[in-house]
Amino acid sequence: MDKTGLAYNTERERIILSEYGRGIQEMVESLQQIEDRQQRTQAAHRIVALMAQMNPQVKESADYQHKLWDHLYIISDFKLDVDSPYAPPVIEKQRSKPHHINYQNNDIRYGHYGNYIVKMIEAACKEERPEVREALAYSIASQMKANYMEWNKSVISDQVIIDDLKNISKGVLVLPDDAKLSVSGEAQGKMQSQGKKQSQQQGKKKKKKVPNLKANMNNPNNPAYKKRMEQ
Repeated sequence: MDKTGLAYNTERERIILSEYGRGIQEMVESLQQIEDRQQRTQAAHRIVALMAQMNPQVKESADYQHKLWDHLYIISDFKLDVDSPYAPPVIEKQRSKPHHINYQNNDIRYGHYGNYIVKMIEAACKEERPEVREALAYSIASQMKANYMEWNKSVISDQVIIDDLKNISKGVLVLPDDAKLSVSGEAQGKMQSQGKKQSQQQGKKKKKKVPNLKANMNNPNNPAYKKRMEQ
């Protein structure tokens, strides 16, 4: 097979930003060969406008023009010398690797309440005024109940919440056993709608198809038909 005039992508130079394609990259390479700075700048503006058409999703960001010019510099391997409306990007920032983010090793025993609830309890335990600490305990307990209902999609007794609050706070936040906890209207509405949906599904399962006796009156196997014939 004669390969004269053929050039495979695997044999070509690597595309720096694939979303703009090889055509834009070749334009940028030709742009750097223009000797006149003013003409080179005008050509750079035209290439940026073409880049915006080829990658329209970049327009979703507020500073998309700045982003396009940064991409133009990146494609040129930071060798472009034009009068850009924005400062050229810093090479070190573009090529530096992001810092590694470690996984959290928080040992949360009560995961269905969330880590913020534990922090709220720790902060409430430091409150020295008894009346304020009690008010915080009621507020936190109500939020614990809402979080539990949202997590498990089921109702929980107030006594379980009161016991968990006491255990997490190590006996500092103690509510009476007859305390009534309230949840937000949104959480309560979700539980009510979910319970209604479940009851409707159960009702559909229990509903049986009633046979049409009138349609079967002429069936010889129908007892009503036999009785009518005897009469």
